[in-house]
Amino acid sequence: MGEIGTKRWNFEENEAVEVSLNVRHFQNLLTENLDGNDSRSVISLGHGDPSPFSSFQTDPAAVEAVADALRSAQFNHYSSSSGILLARKAVAEYLSRDLTSKICENDVYLTAGCHQSIELLISTLAAAVPGANILLPRPTYPFYDARAAFSKLEIRRYDLLPENGWEVDLDAVEALADHKTVAMLLINPCNPCGKVFTRQHLHKIAETASKLGVLVIADEIYKDMSFGEKPFVSMAEFAETVPVMMLGGISKRWFVPGWRFGWIVTLDPHCIMKDSGLVRSLGNVFNMSTDPTTFVQGAIPEILGKTREEFFSTKLEILRECAETCYEEMKKIPCITCPYKPEGSMFTMVKLEVSLLEDISDDLEFCFKLAREESVIILPGQAVGLNNWLRVFFAVDLELLVQGLSRLHNFALRHSKKKMMMKLPISSVSVSE
Repeated sequence: MGEIGTKRWNFEENEAVEVSLNVRHFQNLLTENLDGNDSRSVISLGHGDPSPFSSFQTDPAAVEAVADALRSAQFNHYSSSSGILLARKAVAEYLSRDLTSKICENDVYLTAGCHQSIELLISTLAAAVPGANILLPRPTYPFYDARAAFSKLEIRRYDLLPENGWEVDLDAVEALADHKTVAMLLINPCNPCGKVFTRQHLHKIAETASKLGVLVIADEIYKDMSFGEKPFVSMAEFAETVPVMMLGGISKRWFVPGWRFGWIVTLDPHCIMKDSGLVRSLGNVFNMSTDPTTFVQGAIPEILGKTREEFFSTKLEILRECAETCYEEMKKIPCITCPYKPEGSMFTMVKLEVSLLEDISDDLEFCFKLAREESVIILPGQAVGLNNWLRVFFAVDLELLVQGLSRLHNFALRHSKKKMMMKLPISSVSVSE
């Protein structure tokens, strides 16, 4: 309890919040460390929001859909807790296009973005079983860890294996799980490592989860951002094997994270989650929660149904070019190893060879000094659960990406041990700063 002077107060800090670090925490720390006297623009390759960049503006038709819904005055009312029916129907139809089995609107729960989907689902699972635990990947998207810690849901981490193309260590999953394990998380395409999982590997994951009696949380917010050779396959295709909670939204494909519109879909053909009472519990948690903005819900049928395919294909090609450039140029930077070429999402993980640096002890110090000396922000691997790795965000204007990598290259040379052999120079693309 708190004491000020002679007065005793019955409140104090929340330690669960103090330990619940996330991307924003590290982003803020690095931003605070920037050199205010550096006249160059700050290049952030750390925060996953492409919407400020000219290459990743949303489709004007989506903007008009929101404006029309707002002007119609038909969506000024409160929403039902799971979302208004026309929006849930539109989401069900949109997701069903690429699936073997159709999704029913009654299985769709609308949220104020995928972040809220995570909050509500983790809150529901944490209260389902006393002393429950959840299996989260390493590297991870740390908002899951933060919400689980805040909800006092025990975290057990399984590895994604870089030497196996970031596939799930299924032996570790089996070893970690017990009778209080309620779920395992799979992010596909993967933030932070850019992996797109094959159908065969997803099948093995589903069989393993079924064997263990745990549901799969399938975070598929990047489902339409697969640009490699492997096609994206939804975990929904394996709902006959294991119950699935699928998360998604419009923030990534339409480049509108600020519109805050997402969903949770229960994929439960054998009524396992329904009969256990979990679906009812999820609905009760939604009854206590806020809703996505109603006029955005009103625009969803137009946004999902009438955005031009040309818009998607053009943006995906830009993203592919950015990923290719990032991978090729990263390979030329001293002290960095690229184990895997990104094939989806907006991120890649690269290994930092600290032993090749003479005055940097770990990834966090590397990122702090990089921000200070070069006005470039990259997320340290510690933020996503992997020490001495870096998470690199590449969905920025290509010229800006090359500038950032050029600064990174210069920084690495400056801090390299003198006897270290140099890699190839940074790209010959001409960039003026």
